[in-house]
Amino acid sequence: MSGQDALPAMWPQRDGTPVSCRDKLLVLRENHQEVRGVLQDAFEDAVLMGVDEAAMRQILIDVVNTLRSPHA
Repeated sequence: MSGQDALPAMWPQRDGTPVSCRDKLLVLRENHQEVRGVLQDAFEDAVLMGVDEAAMRQILIDVVNTLRSPHA
């Protein structure tokens, strides 16, 4: 894994303490890798089809910013 692919050093809980359960950490790592792969594929497809890189990065950021919390 390159530095750009690195997982977060810590998965903080709402109170700031790190998630420590091995099963939870496994799911978080798997989800991180899956999401990163999907985002990378979408980014590459868009750029290869002529979308501006900076614009596509912002589009992906906008997607993340519109995610709804299950606590809402």
